[in-house]
Amino acid sequence: MDKMYCYVDNEIKLMEEAGVPVTDLLVQRGYGIFDFLRVADNKPLFLEDHLERFFNSAQVMHLKIKETKEEIKKIVADLIEKNNMPFSGFRMLVSGGDAADGYTITAPRLIILQQVLAAPDGQLSSKGIHLVSYPFQRQLSEVKTTDYLMAIWLQPWMKTKGADDILYYQEAGITECPRSNIFMVTLENKLITPADRMLKGITRKNILKIAAQEGIEFELRDISLEELKTAKEVFISSSTKRILPVAQLDDQVYQLTGSSSISYKIFNLLLALEK
Repeated sequence: MDKMYCYVDNEIKLMEEAGVPVTDLLVQRGYGIFDFLRVADNKPLFLEDHLERFFNSAQVMHLKIKETKEEIKKIVADLIEKNNMPFSGFRMLVSGGDAADGYTITAPRLIILQQVLAAPDGQLSSKGIHLVSYPFQRQLSEVKTTDYLMAIWLQPWMKTKGADDILYYQEAGITECPRSNIFMVTLENKLITPADRMLKGITRKNILKIAAQEGIEFELRDISLEELKTAKEVFISSSTKRILPVAQLDDQVYQLTGSSSISYKIFNLLLALEK
């Protein structure tokens, strides 16, 4: 693609001409929030839900977004037209703004980037992924901050384990993967996911909505690492992955049940929501 446009400093401009000053708290301290949404056939998916979470994250982090939700929708629409990437992803960020002392929030800066993103598979993976557990609790876990220090720091360790992703847990139970929510299905076919201490994903929200509509029994509560290893099914969810079944957690191997699984049913209903 010859030219890529983004939004920064109150205007749409070429990516090569855009930048954030080194005095911004996003650079100085990594202080900022973001949200990420998928675009399918030039349609931004669940944009209203993402904006609601985006503005909530900003409020918790004391970051005032001067643009309204309607203005952001217009910026997204303009970028979709200018960049011509039917299947892509949008990263919306709010920085802490320029800080002479490197510490004080000033005038937050809205940044919107679009990037090429391959459409996720139209079928549920038959292979599954391998998770490794690690004891950690994110700060301000209900907020989608730009702080991914632990997740990135753990990548070399994760690879030595031959794993695909990390599952955080603490004494009270499991919480989330760095970029995904997690679900388990009990032997009685009850769907369970953690209730708090993690980011409440948009795909998670849609899965719970589908479960309610389809009469799938579900529960929001603490799940110990030991209980998770007794599950009939385990899967993770996110905007970019939809649903991925878990084939292994640490040394526990799960039998993937394919088209007879709860995850298979929910996956296909999620596809319908995107249309």
